[in-house]
Amino acid sequence: MARPNPTGAASVQDVLNEAGIQKPVINISGCPPIPTAITGVLAQYLTFGELPELDHLGRPKAFFGQNIHDRCYRRPFYERGQFAESFDDEGAKKGWCLYKLGCKGPVTYNACATIKWNNGAGFPIEGGHGCLGCAEPGFWDWGGFYKPLSQGEWGGWKTLGIAAAAGAALGVASVAASRVKQARAREEKS
Repeated sequence: MARPNPTGAASVQDVLNEAGIQKPVINISGCPPIPTAITGVLAQYLTFGELPELDHLGRPKAFFGQNIHDRCYRRPFYERGQFAESFDDEGAKKGWCLYKLGCKGPVTYNACATIKWNNGAGFPIEGGHGCLGCAEPGFWDWGGFYKPLSQGEWGGWKTLGIAAAAGAALGVASVAASRVKQARAREEKS
């Protein structure tokens, strides 16, 4: 439900919860969802009579268990620090990583890089465009599609970055306090 959400649109899970109905909901996220993921879940249920294993967002782990970055054929370029600086530079033409151009693959969990679209013909990164993160909640409110994750301007990701920095600072302070306490204890013993 993209902000400002003037229609008051809500997810199926939210509607069921509000009505007090406890039913399992399987989320097949994406914009649009990959048809193979939908038919895969239906086939499993019809064949075995059970729902697939789900992640914390209610998505089937078989399709949403790994992030796009880990499955991306451009990942080796990321590891070597080879990034396209624009969509028409030499790096882009050579298939270098699109992270600096706003690719959200590192934080997006979906099977786009392996199942692909149009009967396996490709997916956005293969077409020269970074992942938009459409399988993740609230992706439409993260900010510009062409801003790298490192700029930290995406709703929860900015909060996550601040929380991670605060957690690291608290960890360092805790270790320092512990070492001071240990040093004082040693001094008292001597």
